[in-house]
Amino acid sequence: MPYVIEVDNIKCGGCASSIRKRLLEVAGVTGVEVDIEAGRVTVEGTPDSRAAVVEALRQMGYPERGTVEGLASVGAKAKSFVSCAVGRLDREKD
Repeated sequence: MPYVIEVDNIKCGGCASSIRKRLLEVAGVTGVEVDIEAGRVTVEGTPDSRAAVVEALRQMGYPERGTVEGLASVGAKAKSFVSCAVGRLDREKD
């Protein structure tokens, strides 16, 4: 069953690639679509996987929209830039 999570900091295809790769490692997740422009991640998976997906996104620097404020948001943005760069490198390898 699909569910949608709106997140902050998605900037490019590298970000999307990193998100897809990481979330497909979460138990119960069978598919991931990333809408860069809307900042929306659609996950095909069990409802029980949602909390783990939200946590994985947060750790990568893509917190669920509206949950990170102030200085914590700066840290999340820094993580997203790193993830973005890694995603670009992964895409170049493929």
